[in-house]
Amino acid sequence: MNRMAAMTLVLCFGAILTATESNEPAPDPHCLIKTNHGDIVVRLFATEAPKTVENFLGLAEGAKVFIDPATKHKVRKAYYNGLTFHRVIKGFMIQGGCPLGNGEGGPGYQFEDEINADALGLDKLKVLDEQGRPHPWLAIRSQEDFNNAVLRPLFRLMGITTNEQLAERQQEVNDRVHAMSLKDVYVNQGYRYDDKLKSHAPKRGSVAMANAGPNTNGSQFFINLADTPWLTGKHTVFGEVVKGMDVVDRIGEVPVTNMHLPTDPVRIISIRRVEPEKEQP
Repeated sequence: MNRMAAMTLVLCFGAILTATESNEPAPDPHCLIKTNHGDIVVRLFATEAPKTVENFLGLAEGAKVFIDPATKHKVRKAYYNGLTFHRVIKGFMIQGGCPLGNGEGGPGYQFEDEINADALGLDKLKVLDEQGRPHPWLAIRSQEDFNNAVLRPLFRLMGITTNEQLAERQQEVNDRVHAMSLKDVYVNQGYRYDDKLKSHAPKRGSVAMANAGPNTNGSQFFINLADTPWLTGKHTVFGEVVKGMDVVDRIGEVPVTNMHLPTDPVRIISIRRVEPEKEQP
């Protein structure tokens, strides 16, 4: 083999190695949430919730344009710096990211959920059990709750608008209700799912988008203090706490008003991207 051939082989093997390395999935981005109670490190699920992660990091790093609620002008700056965790419910979650500090503000736009209901098993969970009791995740405590959550959305889907129509199709309604899954209920309520995504259940340490219903994500997010299965399929889980859960727990214990607002502000000093810590051998 002459020298030129040998060099060609080396170059080819180098190209193969480079291509192999480039095909390896990039590690999930990590971010550091600095608060006046300590630091929280979060791993973001960039593959499972790409639009949500892009939005969160874009706002955090000042790369994304949003509407300043004070001036009503479009601005681009580190959105979360100086905001608060405005809603703290012990044993449940801590919520932040509202520019108004009261849960009513956002960046001036909304975007869609990123959830795979099938991956979360919602297509397998029936609305009613064998005794006719509603699934506990629906949090139904009265007939009116059942009407609002299950029946009225189903009537809209079926085109039932009068009592006479309901009486004529009562058996069809009964059959459909008994066949319905939780996924069906949520789809009837307006949720839309993507079966190409790999979704995570809302568990202790999960970071998820707060919203006001289907596809109303903006800037507000919450961190779970406990598993919250009843939120499954309703909120995009886009990360998890990997360090600083003790800080989250500490925030979860602060004194609050009857509206769950901390009596002393829990401030977000900054949110910035950091390198993932390497696991110790």
